[in-house]
This record gives sequence, structure tokens and C-alpha cells, in this order.
Amino acid sequence: MRRLRLKILLAVVVLFAVLGLLAWFFPDKILTVDSGPVKADVLVVLGGGGSHERPQRAVELFKEGAARLVICSGKGDCAANAQRLISMGVPAGLIEEEDKSSNTLQNAQFTVVMLRAQHVRSAIIVTSWYHSRRALACFRHCAPEIKFYSRPAYFALARKDWKREGISRLMRAEYLKLPGYWIRYGVNPF
Repeated sequence: MRRLRLKILLAVVVLFAVLGLLAWFFPDKILTVDSGPVKADVLVVLGGGGSHERPQRAVELFKEGAARLVICSGKGDCAANAQRLISMGVPAGLIEEEDKSSNTLQNAQFTVVMLRAQHVRSAIIVTSWYHSRRALACFRHCAPEIKFYSRPAYFALARKDWKREGISRLMRAEYLKLPGYWIRYGVNPF
């Protein structure tokens, strides 16, 4: 019986080691969700990120006609992101701000209130590639009746850029936050 327990424990340790290696060498395959070319009623730009990649990606999508309105979400970031959008050609009258949220779940909770008030049926979440799985899961969790898509920014996707841009630290945090949000809030990342 003791030998069987040791074999099971060893198998579990090996499984976690293999999963850890896969997670480190292929984070884009695990952390990233990209819905591909889609159209929706609104773009939702989340605050945070390594640089200005999120509003820049939103402008690209807006100019491609992916959505007609933009909501910038995140306390401390939404006004700056809205200004970046305006400076890159998005009309100010097509941008709204959600400035109360201080984490990804709150981004979803507070933005969903705005989406429901406007009878929005679909939205594209714009965030960083390493944050896209959790962000999309939060929005789907908060409003299952709205169709959510993910079109992340791919800033610093190359492994050589991770350390310089601080992406390694952010990725490690994502690997903890994914199960953490699932356990604490019931937000299923799969």
C-alpha cells in the first residue's frame, strides 16, 4: 500500500513538472485566447499592461471596423487610455469610461452594467496576450447572455522581450491568478 502511494505521489509530481515546463515554454498557447477576426457592438479596453499596447490594439481593431464604440475600463488607466485612443484617431464621442474597477473581475462587473444598460449583445475584450484567458473568463462569468470575444495585443510575445519588458513576472502571476480566480470567484478559465 505504501509503495502504491509513493508511485501515485511520484506520478503527480512528474505531471506537475511536465505541466510547469509546458507552461514556461508555451505560455502563449496556455494563457492566450484570440477569437480571430470578429465584429461586435463594442470594444472593451482593459487597463494595465506592459506599455501602451492595449489602446494601440483597440485603435487597430476600431479602424478595421471590428466595433463602433469603445469602453475603457480600469481605475487609474481608463482616462489615459481614452486620451491615447483619441490621439490615435478614435472620436471622443465614441469612447466611454469605467473608472471604478481595480482588478479584472471588477473590470467585468462594472463594465457589464454599462453593456446591459446599452443593450449590447457582443463585445471584444482588448487586453495583453498573457491576460486574455482570465479576462475573457471573467466577462463570460459576469454576463453569460452577452457574446464576448478576445482580440489581445501581442506586445513582447517574443521570449527575448519578457525580462526587459517585465512580462516574465506578469506571466508567473497569471499562472497563479487563473486557479485563484477559479477557486475564489468561480471564474472557470477553460
